[in-house]
Amino acid sequence: MLSELKERKVRFFSSTSGLKRSAIGLVIAAMTVVCLIFVIKEINGKAEAWWWVEEPRNVIFFHPDGFGLSHWNSLRFYLAGPDGRLNWDKLPYMAPYTGHMKDAVTASSHGGATTHAFGVKVARDSFGLDGHEEITALSGKNKSIMKEAIEYGFATGLIGTGCLTEPGTAVFVASVKERGMREEIARQVIESGVPVILSGGERWLLPKGVIGRHGEGRREDGVNLIDRAKELGYTVVFTRDELMEVRDTADKVLGVFASGHTFNDKREEILRAEGLPLFVPGSPTMAEMSEVALEILSRNPKAAQNGIFLVAEHEGTDNFGNNANAKGSFEAGKRADEAFGVFIRFIEEKPNTLLITTADSTAGGKHILGEDREGMGRFLVGGMTGSADINSDTVGRYVRAPLDGIDGAGTFHFMAAPDKNDRSWPFVVAWATRHDLAGGVVVRAKGLNAEMVTQKGVVDNTDIYRIMYYTLFGEKL
Repeated sequence: MLSELKERKVRFFSSTSGLKRSAIGLVIAAMTVVCLIFVIKEINGKAEAWWWVEEPRNVIFFHPDGFGLSHWNSLRFYLAGPDGRLNWDKLPYMAPYTGHMKDAVTASSHGGATTHAFGVKVARDSFGLDGHEEITALSGKNKSIMKEAIEYGFATGLIGTGCLTEPGTAVFVASVKERGMREEIARQVIESGVPVILSGGERWLLPKGVIGRHGEGRREDGVNLIDRAKELGYTVVFTRDELMEVRDTADKVLGVFASGHTFNDKREEILRAEGLPLFVPGSPTMAEMSEVALEILSRNPKAAQNGIFLVAEHEGTDNFGNNANAKGSFEAGKRADEAFGVFIRFIEEKPNTLLITTADSTAGGKHILGEDREGMGRFLVGGMTGSADINSDTVGRYVRAPLDGIDGAGTFHFMAAPDKNDRSWPFVVAWATRHDLAGGVVVRAKGLNAEMVTQKGVVDNTDIYRIMYYTLFGEKL
């Protein structure tokens, strides 16, 4: 009964009510511990009112950076087969995404993240600011949605496979004039008050000359943020095993799992030559970080009182694409999809949870070529991946570019997982560019208020903020 009241709206025709953003009543349900808040807001000259149930509610924003629709479709062929389905496919509400910035069609990672965190269009080169200027968020406050959530009393978390200074998570609590101000970004993240922070980035937490668990620090200011985190009450862990040891006991955790990223974002040929794995040994997967973060946050008294707000990012889904590394892109996508499995199980246990996901661009424009076995001969040389026409030059001649196989250019082609008839087909990967591209990005959602995604038809990057804000605070912006 109470859940039905959440979306029930009553409209009043008035242009002079003046009751903008005013809460005018509070009813305490006699047989429950939740509050029903009656809100009236003037919209386009009409006062609109709705009931919103104030009870613990959770928001998980998962950002597999750079993974557009073509990436997910390619991953499905590779992992589940043409007729199979991924965990990502279990999110029932979806819509196209528009991610343009105030001054550009294609978003940057830091500009796109800023819009997600503040709900307004900003300059492309922005990190928690609009260029170099302070932002007034869509809510009317000079703070991000996570800072509002912290102030309100939510249990909060920031987790990612990238460096702690990566904007997909950091911009929710840090604002600087230049993306390269990593020392200051790291300081603001550590001092943000977020109780669960899991990522890489040890080099920006230690002074130059200090050797940490993963290598030497790079800070020029002499500040040791590992020591500062301990002063603030964090249990600091450096490996997957150490994280698992504290998952049942610690309430405030800083996980630092690599010097930089928890993956090696280089081209396959370079990784092979240097003998490097795709991911840093001993670091937890995205799914493991997600599971532990939700366990720790669920024990937090704030979760029982208000709820959880978790921002998660897989950075490898972007960086491997930007390095035209098909093998790495598939592995990062697989790990992102495993995290979706964790989030979906959490929603099944706690239905009052919104899971919303998108990217801000598509890294490299990854697509697959997979014709029948005879047709595939056009793209193979001696059984190994060859090249394909990509675009024409200034005199109209097609220019060919290498195609990716299982370990880069000139290696054996990929095989899709079996279809429903137990047949598997070959394919190769084609990249449009090494840069981030606009278009081809979708928003998907599951759980509390997820239908708002489909109702919008097209979801703008500012709408990510709107949907999260309504779910957390009950205010439609």
